[in-house]
Amino acid sequence: MTAMMTAAVYYGAHDIRIERVPVPAPAPEEALLRVRRCGVCGTDASEWSAGPIIFPVRRTHPVSGHQGPMIPGHEFVGEVVSAPEGSGLTAGDIVVSGAGVSCGNCARCHEGRTNICDRYFTLGLNVDGALAEYVACPVGALARVPASLSLDAAGLAQPLAVGLHAARRSGVADGDRVVVIGAGAIGTFVLLGLRYLFTDLDITVIDFAGAKLDRALRLGATRVVEPRDDLVDAVLGAIGPTGADVVVEGSGAPDQLSRAIAMTRYGGRVLAVGLPKRPPAVDVHTLVLREITLDTTMAHVCGDDLPSALDLLARSEVAGELLEDVVALDGLTDVLDRLAAGRLDGKVLIDPSQGAGR
Repeated sequence: MTAMMTAAVYYGAHDIRIERVPVPAPAPEEALLRVRRCGVCGTDASEWSAGPIIFPVRRTHPVSGHQGPMIPGHEFVGEVVSAPEGSGLTAGDIVVSGAGVSCGNCARCHEGRTNICDRYFTLGLNVDGALAEYVACPVGALARVPASLSLDAAGLAQPLAVGLHAARRSGVADGDRVVVIGAGAIGTFVLLGLRYLFTDLDITVIDFAGAKLDRALRLGATRVVEPRDDLVDAVLGAIGPTGADVVVEGSGAPDQLSRAIAMTRYGGRVLAVGLPKRPPAVDVHTLVLREITLDTTMAHVCGDDLPSALDLLARSEVAGELLEDVVALDGLTDVLDRLAAGRLDGKVLIDPSQGAGR
């Protein structure tokens, strides 16, 4: 008899169903995990409210060949049920997943840029993920969780790894004046990445007044600025008229990329992190005349950024600042509604083993 599990299955906008589906059969290079925590992010909320954008409503798994509706969930912690011989993992180990799967053989992988592998795919975005009781995951996308780290804290490791990768991609150096636009989840993870990697930065964070800006100050922002009509002038008045060395656009909000460019000094850099809902207008004249470098960042490099994220979480109290709640699988759509509407200031994790919300 086929073993069954409870999972959230995505069919389209505002259509995620909690169903009984078969427990995945792991491929030879995969571990089978019992999911202990799974986060949801802005991408999940966008797919819920307006998708499918990235999510395939029907997909073919590149390993198993199985076809059907997809199980979301790409930020997850699991307990090893079984693992391939020689993987170094044993039943009962607690691991966190980077979710992104790379081939290890293409030119980008040989450069160490596994996140833009020619055959890259992500569990929970392109194939079945972890908003379920069990998930099969390639062992190369897993890292063992330190014994001192709680399940809830470990549940933040994957998105924190994204922030660390963005901080590495930013071109920031000690002594720089940095502006971060957006104090939501991604902006906060970028702020943490900057503070983890560098010791001497002047960091200005921009967002609406409230809990997110208060948190940014506690987590290391030098100052915060609220949006206003003369936002660029207000920021330059705070940091100096020549502008920022690096501006990180982490909100994806309309017009913010052009504002980021306007805040940047001659020869400075802009890092685009947030994904706008519509193609943004870009001030190419200012980019060219000031010789500003425009960079982007995507996901993270599992081997570099996931261990750093676990290290940061293990020796700090940031999880207490960022974690808002842990709820059962049947509370998922409510969480997605709140996230899509901008009513969440922190991260919410799903515990698929729970029968009822808490």
